[in-house]
Amino acid sequence: MVLDPGAAGGQGRSGLGALPDRDGSRLCSCPSPPPRPAASGSPRCPRGTRRLSETGAGMRRSGSAGAVSRGRMRAAASLPHIARARAEEGGGAGRRSPCLLVALRPRNVEAERERFFRERFAYDPQFEYAEPVPEAVLEKYRDASDRFVAQAIRIIHAVLEKYGTYESFEVATGGRLLSKCQIWSVIRKYMQKEGCAGEVVVQLTDDLLSQAVMMVEDSRPTLAINLSGARQYWLEGMLRHEIGTHYIRGVNNTRQPWHSSEGRKQYSLKPANPTEEGLASLHSVLFRKQPFLWRAALLYYTIERASRLSFSALFQDLEQYVQDAGIRWEYCVRAKRGQTDTSQPGCFSKDQVYLDGILRILRHRQTIDFPLLAALGKVSYEDVNRLKKFGVLEKARIPHFMQDLERYMKQLDHIVTTNQLDEQELEELLPE
Repeated sequence: MVLDPGAAGGQGRSGLGALPDRDGSRLCSCPSPPPRPAASGSPRCPRGTRRLSETGAGMRRSGSAGAVSRGRMRAAASLPHIARARAEEGGGAGRRSPCLLVALRPRNVEAERERFFRERFAYDPQFEYAEPVPEAVLEKYRDASDRFVAQAIRIIHAVLEKYGTYESFEVATGGRLLSKCQIWSVIRKYMQKEGCAGEVVVQLTDDLLSQAVMMVEDSRPTLAINLSGARQYWLEGMLRHEIGTHYIRGVNNTRQPWHSSEGRKQYSLKPANPTEEGLASLHSVLFRKQPFLWRAALLYYTIERASRLSFSALFQDLEQYVQDAGIRWEYCVRAKRGQTDTSQPGCFSKDQVYLDGILRILRHRQTIDFPLLAALGKVSYEDVNRLKKFGVLEKARIPHFMQDLERYMKQLDHIVTTNQLDEQELEELLPE
């Protein structure tokens, strides 16, 4: 693990590239070279720790409308990542096209948010984008699925039945927010467990739209962690998600004959998603006493409803599950991104991949070779048995939490029980 001193105080450097999307395609046109070890270093405990509640952080706005690298905080634990535009160093010549996820973020989102709240949620935002969103992308994610809506609603209700509100669930299961020194301690211990100390640059920032995001910066794998999302009982789960799943599978993937797009075609690989995000999402909650799949379930439900509702109607519909208006706004923006006139039904369905992947893995968990799934890299669980004779398994990394496979499998069973998932129902929904 390497500390990025420039990021420790909350102002991380601009990312020079984003990692490939989980299905092997790139969300950025900029190249992402294979990770290489960075020089080792010892993290310091920075001064000036600023601690914000996640709900309160979601309501903050930047002091300057022109600010690029810093801005309004989002509810960090509520949502996965939406990439944010950042100024590129050097400008002019050699500038790369922006990340797709940046292109999907409305450039007037702050102004529309203010108007939406000013008009007491009775207004449908009219979003503008810095560049036209590629029609092929919108077409790919235009249609929402309702296949697992019943399971999503059951998970949501299970949380509310136990905790009353999402906000109470967050406090009860997430624990207290951690100081920077405490965060560094957890990170250092986790990196040692995975044997990757010195390989990943770690940034602590208050300028991220999610709990964490892995990226490539200066040709090095970099993990940015949101200070307002680092909770006592959730931080290690985030590290299992980003490092123990995405990073380790990515490193293993670089050794495989299918590491390139041409190789994936040669071996007729299925997309890595929904396996990639499903597996990472399961690992996020793996050892929680109450491993509820709230976030994946609510995203799935929100997107399905967005495909049939306007923005304002969707916002009203979500009130039955989330009282905090700032958090609801964020879910609605995610579901409606890519749209210009949000008074019309429509969605961007990519975030349904989390629950989709989770349920497919849980359905087939008794027949999946999980250590091999990690060792083979960015592959679908459906391809594991076919690929094992071709895989380069020497020196493959296996996440430390998979070493005790019996315990790992019991935890997956616990997730099924906690979320009130019905085995027979999953077999009927996913017969093969």
